[in-house]
Amino acid sequence: MDKKELLELEKINEMKAKNFSVFRAVATYLNNFPFLVSKEIMEEIGGGVAENEEYAFAIFLANALSEDEDEIEIFEREYFKRAVKMLDPKKYYENPFYKNIKIPTVKDGSWDLGYQHYEPYEGIIWDDIIIDDNYREIPQIGFFREKFSFPTVFENGVEWMAIKPNEIETMKPHLEKMWGDVCVFGLGIGYFAYMASLKPEVKSITIIERDKSVISLFEKHILPQFENKDKIKIVLADAIDYAREQMANEHYDTAFVDLWHDVSDGVELYTRMKKAERINKGVKFCYWIEKSLLSNIRWFVFENLYKGAKNGTWQGTLSELKEYISFEYLREFYKFLL
Repeated sequence: MDKKELLELEKINEMKAKNFSVFRAVATYLNNFPFLVSKEIMEEIGGGVAENEEYAFAIFLANALSEDEDEIEIFEREYFKRAVKMLDPKKYYENPFYKNIKIPTVKDGSWDLGYQHYEPYEGIIWDDIIIDDNYREIPQIGFFREKFSFPTVFENGVEWMAIKPNEIETMKPHLEKMWGDVCVFGLGIGYFAYMASLKPEVKSITIIERDKSVISLFEKHILPQFENKDKIKIVLADAIDYAREQMANEHYDTAFVDLWHDVSDGVELYTRMKKAERINKGVKFCYWIEKSLLSNIRWFVFENLYKGAKNGTWQGTLSELKEYISFEYLREFYKFLL
């Protein structure tokens, strides 16, 4: 690379550092201090006016998560003003699953079904990351002005699955792509299967789930409420084994993969499923929170190419590097790279 390209390479590296700094701060906030912003604080700095509260929330959060003035400015100007959104509870309460599927408050062996809630102004991640043309990655932070309840399943007292705004928003674009005979990897409590079953263009849904107790819970308490339960078939199997060994023997048009809790356990499973995907060439695969997964992979690839470009062990051009870290390239070819 020439000097101009190396300067641009450094800018990408600087953006990576900014992204990581923001995500570390946001993770600390959500994991340790989700109630940092309160109704009282919003009334004081936002004047109790809804239109001002997103801005006030963003400014307060930036100042609360750093003591460095330059970092506060970056958090505020480049990230949080675009990240923070006040959520409308009506939008979610009108979701078909919320309206039509009633999760009973019952105990079933080691399982408890019921509801949790978000407190007013409690910080949450409500959708997958926003990515701009400069490789800036912006977490989507949301809050409700009032208490918001959502259905939850607990195993031995620990949250196992919940239908939160994040699940609704991050599954929406994948639901739009489902048609024909659909294969769903991972049952959860049936949100994706239910929403897909409402689509006239979806003929059948085969759910691959390896946990017998999860299947039993679903068939007993949730599936009977499906309007189109005749579209649903459940196969007891390991998802990756099924994709590798059995899926090609069946007919599917589209598939949705949701086998992970978040990026921390998702990258490895995503990689394994991408390798299995090539065996099933006629199927259109979709992956939950794929942007976040690909972001993790992107920066892993970038770090190796960056070091090679700096020490001269990699002789590629900046254009080639940008191609190799593009989501389009990684999504299509990552399964062949590892």
